[in-house]
Amino acid sequence: MKIQGIFLNILKLCIVLVFNWSCKTTGNSTKGNEIGSALEKPVLVDQKPYKNSATKFHNLIHTRLEVSFDWANRKLMGEAEITLKPHSKPTNQLFLDAKGMDIKEVKIIKGVTKAEVAYTYRNDSICITLDKFYTNRDTFKIYVDYIANPETLPKGGSAAITSDKGLYFINHDNSDQTKPQQIWTQGETQSSSVWFPTLDRPNQKTTQEIYITVDTSFVTLSNGLLISSIVNASTGSRTDYWKQEYPHAPYLFMMAIGKFAVVKDTWRNKEVSYYVDPEYEPYAREIFDHTPEMLEFFSKQLGVEYAWEKYAQVIVKDYVSGAMENTSATIFGDFVQKDSRELLDGNNDDIVSHELYHHWFGDLVTCESWSNLLLNESFATYAEYLWFEYKEGRDQADYAGQNDLNSYLREAKNKQVDLIRFDYQKQEDMFDNHTYAKGGRVLHMLRKYCGDESFFRSLKLYLDRNRFKSAEIHDLRLAFEEVTGEDLNWFFNQWFLDKGHPSLVINYLFDEVNSKQLVTIEQTQNLETTPLYKIPVDVDVYADQGVQRERITISKQKETFSFDVTSKPQLVNFDAQKMILGTKIDNHSDNEWMYLFTHGPLYLDRYEPLFKFSKPYLAGSPESELFKKALSDPFWNIRLFAVKNCNPLLKTANSEIKQIVMALASNDPDPSVREEALVALSDNFKNDDEVRKIIKNAINDSSYMVMGTAIMLTVEDDKNEGLKIVKAFENDNNKNVTEIVADTYTAYGSDEQYDFMTNALRNAKGVRKYSAVRGYGKFLLRCKPPVSTQGLDNIAEIGKNYPSWVVRLAATQSLSEIAKSYGKKSAGTEDVPANQVLKDREEIENGNVRKRADDLLTQIKSAEKDERLIKIYGQ
Repeated sequence: MKIQGIFLNILKLCIVLVFNWSCKTTGNSTKGNEIGSALEKPVLVDQKPYKNSATKFHNLIHTRLEVSFDWANRKLMGEAEITLKPHSKPTNQLFLDAKGMDIKEVKIIKGVTKAEVAYTYRNDSICITLDKFYTNRDTFKIYVDYIANPETLPKGGSAAITSDKGLYFINHDNSDQTKPQQIWTQGETQSSSVWFPTLDRPNQKTTQEIYITVDTSFVTLSNGLLISSIVNASTGSRTDYWKQEYPHAPYLFMMAIGKFAVVKDTWRNKEVSYYVDPEYEPYAREIFDHTPEMLEFFSKQLGVEYAWEKYAQVIVKDYVSGAMENTSATIFGDFVQKDSRELLDGNNDDIVSHELYHHWFGDLVTCESWSNLLLNESFATYAEYLWFEYKEGRDQADYAGQNDLNSYLREAKNKQVDLIRFDYQKQEDMFDNHTYAKGGRVLHMLRKYCGDESFFRSLKLYLDRNRFKSAEIHDLRLAFEEVTGEDLNWFFNQWFLDKGHPSLVINYLFDEVNSKQLVTIEQTQNLETTPLYKIPVDVDVYADQGVQRERITISKQKETFSFDVTSKPQLVNFDAQKMILGTKIDNHSDNEWMYLFTHGPLYLDRYEPLFKFSKPYLAGSPESELFKKALSDPFWNIRLFAVKNCNPLLKTANSEIKQIVMALASNDPDPSVREEALVALSDNFKNDDEVRKIIKNAINDSSYMVMGTAIMLTVEDDKNEGLKIVKAFENDNNKNVTEIVADTYTAYGSDEQYDFMTNALRNAKGVRKYSAVRGYGKFLLRCKPPVSTQGLDNIAEIGKNYPSWVVRLAATQSLSEIAKSYGKKSAGTEDVPANQVLKDREEIENGNVRKRADDLLTQIKSAEKDERLIKIYGQ
């Protein structure tokens, strides 16, 4: 499962706003040359009850389902035939997970007949008394006739997976003409048992057959291959028969039903298909660009061919997470659905590679318990690095790795837990930046320690040995030990089975008398809560005779290493592979930092010196030359960082630098660099006709991101002229253009734009809805009180009825801000007209807006049933 970036950013913003409601926070600053700094003392998570792997009383063997749907009441009518065998001891009892179901009939199948069995149904479990004792040499088959009722379940979910009701009817009554009717499932973590009875545990595996009966206008997708599709003449429906020959975990079962366009590719004679909204059919191959190439790359790199019968990718509406690696049929939220122009601002390679790699790590070999989730998610996260390294080069891969490290370090300020942990409160708690980001970086360190050949041979052994089975962390360790011949408990214990990370301080000293370069490394992390790490690391010594690489092993709290040299080195590059997971204070001299920028081979060798000198530097200084060179660096993020920090150069009115930045604004191949160059020019050259022309030309840029920034800068420069340009785009039906116009009116609009903003709010979908609600609230603050009052009901409607709790929270946040702002106005804390009559009238109108916003907030909060929001509102 991939937790989508935009979605996570929204959730982080929600959390920030919630805390702003309830408590004061203090800011922090990064000081000196600390890279990847986590300054606050971490809060260690309280111990919770031990979560063991699920005990196996029975093993699933095969699951056969027949399903149809009651759209009006959002129910599934199902019949299940489940083949099982006792795992160890003889037994005459069976417990099946079945959440929120109406159980009509339970029988045991004997050949072609079905016999009654006694059963009880309570606490979301069917307890069945079998007809006799069965041993682990016997198999038996249970039949269940049932109705699934996902809408009756208590609302649940987490930050990673916002709902856990398993089966979702989208636009079930076809009342929303802007949204297609769809049905889709989400099984992880343990929600497949909402729509079929099973043993809903990750350490179970079963083959499957599903017969899906739908109206003939719908397309279906499920695991495995479509064996047949038969029209039922008597009902006008159609039954699609999907079959998967290979076993997988129940949480990976899936269905998707809708009026999709299907575009097909192939890879090694297997079907590769893309299910998208019909209007995106022309872009389907671009949306899932490189999928066949990824299949080939991962199969070859791992030495294990993609195992499943096909590979399909489907985009659905109102998805509850980022994406989900259902075996042979991955589901994505509709944020990945983009046209060619949108894809210029960023493709989907990260999330596509992540979900595909799960088909080895997660589907082929599955974590035996959620405590071992990193065996799924850490590998899928690292797959993004591997793909970028292959397709776009080491710089792009290291940039992705840097983002993962920073994601983990941000979380580690307030939370430090073991990667493999048995003390979580809920299994969804495992879906965090420890499991994803930290786990991916730990695998990178393991790769750099073992070397590529041993690393990938070990992965192949792990996959071959546990093929179609579940595994735990020690299975991975044993595979690596067999390949490398080394006891690796030290590595697994400190990185996988303990919490925290090293904080390193590195100092350098040249011993001229003895011709030795000394490097002293101190581990400064709190050793009461964090291990003293053993860290094998490469050190590059740059001397007259060339670059000499030495591997050292740090194992003490403070130790000094010496290197024989003939003269003082120009540079000692500690952690030459830039692979250590942790923080560091690297006490290079300024000359050494500049040497690293010009001679280091890696992206981080260039980024770290720029980071060191960015706060601040003086034009004309040696450091300023680094930023000038960085403006023409081959890697886009180095150019971007240089542009963001080029103000000292531009403020000198240096025409050469100005020309370089103007060229970047017009011609850089990366849209983020073009966008930032526009901002830099606007900040430093007000009333400059040459710059104005470049910004105005950028309104027609191929990138929506650049276009939006150019429009905003134009309005900032000349509001009246800029708003005329914006108004010309109001009738553009493209959702990206609508969003750009709405963003501009959020900052600069007035009553005149009320109708446009209201329509934009109503039409915003998916992750765009959150930003639309927040922007609409800010826009109303720019309007006169009567118009603001009119708009409050539009926000309140979303706060009461919108399906996503995150968007409902955005609505209450907006209403709260409006009430607070108008409360200040009515109290006279802002400028008021000199005329007393106008002043009194305005105070009354402001008070009315505040009262209406407060009343609506009270209504929304009192009607809310989601436990997360109830908890937030109670703070």
